[in-house]
Amino acid sequence: MATAAELIGRARELAPGIAARALETEANRSPHDDTIRELVDAELMQTLVPRRWGGHALDLDTHRQIVEIVSAACVSTGWITAFYLGHNYLLTKFEEQAQAEVFADRPFGLIPIASAPTTRVVREGEGFRVSGRAPFGSGIMHADWVVVGGAPEGEVPVMLLLPIEDVRADDTWDMVGMAGTGSNDMVIEDAFVPEHRTLSIVGMMTGSTPGTELYDDPFYTLPMLPFLYCEAMPVFSGGLRGAAEAFDGLIKDRVSTYSQAKLAEQQLAHVYLGEAHTDADVAGILVREQIRRTLEIHASKGAAGFDLDARLLLKGQSGYLVDHCRRATAEMMRHAGARGFRRDEPVQRFARDLSMVASHAFWDWDVAREQIGRNRVGLEPTYPLL
Repeated sequence: MATAAELIGRARELAPGIAARALETEANRSPHDDTIRELVDAELMQTLVPRRWGGHALDLDTHRQIVEIVSAACVSTGWITAFYLGHNYLLTKFEEQAQAEVFADRPFGLIPIASAPTTRVVREGEGFRVSGRAPFGSGIMHADWVVVGGAPEGEVPVMLLLPIEDVRADDTWDMVGMAGTGSNDMVIEDAFVPEHRTLSIVGMMTGSTPGTELYDDPFYTLPMLPFLYCEAMPVFSGGLRGAAEAFDGLIKDRVSTYSQAKLAEQQLAHVYLGEAHTDADVAGILVREQIRRTLEIHASKGAAGFDLDARLLLKGQSGYLVDHCRRATAEMMRHAGARGFRRDEPVQRFARDLSMVASHAFWDWDVAREQIGRNRVGLEPTYPLL
């Protein structure tokens, strides 16, 4: 088993190659095969997997640093990396038999999760018959297992774990942002899922499930939404850091078409660079604080600590951070000149990617601040993802 420092070092070694393949990744509308192979060979995928299954059993700060490094090279690849690492953690919520099946051949799975209950689920004996389509399957292009949501009639919604043989990727992902994630629809046609490969969404939301009872470490009982914020936020802070570094190169090389003045010698250019890197520094601080606050709440009160006030706090922090990164990259593009819009200029890709993924329902800034405001005046929340 590798240490945190070893895994972070391996991520840094891989980053230049990931950055060099970013344009091709986007053009292919899928994570690059070479990149996924390198991440697997570097043993990064099992960062959060318990030692019981041969994983490194490391922490969210290690996950953060790995994801920030990869996202600074390519946001699409960072998104997939965050989920492949983090979804192995969420797999520990399932029953022991399901975990054993996924970890039978290697200490990790490559698992996209689509939690919305979009599939048709019908009870059949000791399991369920499942059909339907789950959109936004980030990770489906290299997956070996998938998790989708469904709502059996008369029962609480469930998460269902299926082998990739039971799932087809439908090529629907044609986006101008996050194009390289290959987040195609996952289509299931009359597959049977045994009971042990299902999990109540209520258990996922509260954190404690039959699967988590296998582990002494309380880390594995984090509720799903607070965990997902910690899982995804490093994509934004890492992506903004990558954008700021790419902005350096754009400013250093840019020469005014008419005056032939070097932008790097102009005072305003120094202001723009200072703002970009300060924005990136602030994003990194906010992500570290988000993780610290989440773990502090959990350590002091467990799942019960994530009451409405705590959930609104974490959602608000996430929404603010995401909007901060979106605005910061948009500001860089405002000063990038026409050259900044070249397809091979990384800054515009960072801006498009972060703007697109900022629209995700889990950290929608408009929703977050509305719900916080309602709470401040004593009104009940009106949004389910809290």
